[in-house]
Amino acid sequence: MASEASFYVPRLAVIGVGLIGGSLALALKEAGVVGEVLGVGRSRANLGEALALGLIDRVAAIEDAARADIIFVATPVAQMPAVFSALASNLGPETIVTDGGSTKRDVIAAARSHLGLAFARFVPAHPIAGTEKTGASAAFATLYRERKVVLCREPETQPEAAERVAAMWRTAGAVIHELSAAEHDDVFAAVSHLPHLLAFALVEMLAEAPASDRYFHYAASGFRDFTRIAAGSPEMWRDITLANREAIRAQLSRYRERLDHFDAWLAAGTEADRAAIEAVYTRAAQARRAWQQAIESGEAEEGGSARSSKAPR
Repeated sequence: MASEASFYVPRLAVIGVGLIGGSLALALKEAGVVGEVLGVGRSRANLGEALALGLIDRVAAIEDAARADIIFVATPVAQMPAVFSALASNLGPETIVTDGGSTKRDVIAAARSHLGLAFARFVPAHPIAGTEKTGASAAFATLYRERKVVLCREPETQPEAAERVAAMWRTAGAVIHELSAAEHDDVFAAVSHLPHLLAFALVEMLAEAPASDRYFHYAASGFRDFTRIAAGSPEMWRDITLANREAIRAQLSRYRERLDHFDAWLAAGTEADRAAIEAVYTRAAQARRAWQQAIESGEAEEGGSARSSKAPR
C-alpha cells in the first residue's frame, strides 16, 4: 500500500495545465516527489506559459502522456470522454488515471466506456479547492494544503491505484475523504453547483437591467461576496451545470420553494410574516457561523456516509 511517506512518481502527465492541474504539479515538484511532469492541452500559449513558470518540464502529445506513471485529467468535464478515448489505446500497462472533475457519475461513465480493462486503474477524484482565476498563471503550490479531496471508488477500482492517488494528494497537503459518486453529485449540487448558478444568474440579471450601471455603481461588499464565483470560467461551469443537471434541478426546486415562502411573506407583510422571515434569518445565521467556526478550527464533522480513506471499507 502506497503512503505519502514513500510516494514518488517518476513521470506525471497533467492534461489541462490550469489552476487545478498546474497547482498539483507545483505542489509535487516542491515536495520533491516527481521526476518529470508532462503537460498536455489545447492552448499552445497556455502550455508555453506553464513551461516558462516551471509547472511542467515539457509539452507532450496525448499519446506520449498515456505512458506516464500517473495521469491527472484536469480538463472541463465535457472534454473528458474525448480525453479517455484518446488515452485508451496508448495507456501503459500500469498507468494510473485520475481526474479532478467537479461531477462524478458522468465522468465515471465515460471512463468505464472508453478505458476498457484499464478502468480498474481509474481513480475518480475531486479536489475541493480553487479560485475564480484560470490558466497556468493562476496555479500555486499551496492550493491544496489542508483542503479536502474526495475519492469516489467504484467496485472495480484497484485498491493499490486508489491508495497511490490518495498518497499523491496527501503529499500535496490535502485531506482524503470518500463518497459514492451519487453522494458526491448530490452534495456538490447543493454546496457548489447551485451557488455558482445563482451567482451567475444574479449578475447576468443585473447586467441586462435598464438600470445596470446604477446597480453596479452602488454594489459593495455584500454583492462582491455573493457574486465572486461568477467570475469563474463560463465554459467549465456550463459543463458542470449540464453534467449534474438532475441533482442541481432537485436542489433548485428546494431553493425555489424557499423563495416562494419569502415572496408570500413579503406580499402579506403581517407580524407573523415578519417573525417567519426573522426565524429563517436566525437559523441561517446560526448555521453559517457554525460552519465557519468548524472550518476555522479544522474540526468539521462529515456526513454519515463520508469515510476517510484510512477507514475500513
